[in-house]
Amino acid sequence: MKAYEIRQMSDEQLADSLRDICQQQFQLRFQATTEKLESPMEIKKLRRDIARIKTIQRERELNASSEASVEAGGEEQ
Repeated sequence: MKAYEIRQMSDEQLADSLRDICQQQFQLRFQATTEKLESPMEIKKLRRDIARIKTIQRERELNASSEASVEAGGEEQ
C-alpha cells in the first residue's frame, strides 16, 4: 500500500485497515513457524504497511491538536 493511498482514507478506514493488516501479519507469523511460507517478504511488506498507517494516524493527531491550540488562542510551538 502506498502512502498516498493511505492518506486518502478516512480515520475509520485507517483503523479498519490497520486491524486487518495486523491480523494478516499474525496469521503469516503463525504460518511461518508451522510451515514454509510462499513469500517470506510478505511479512516485511505488512510490517511496513503498519508503520505507514500508524505514521499517518499520528500526523493527523498532531495536526488536529495543533489546530485546536491555535483556535484556543495558544501560540504554535
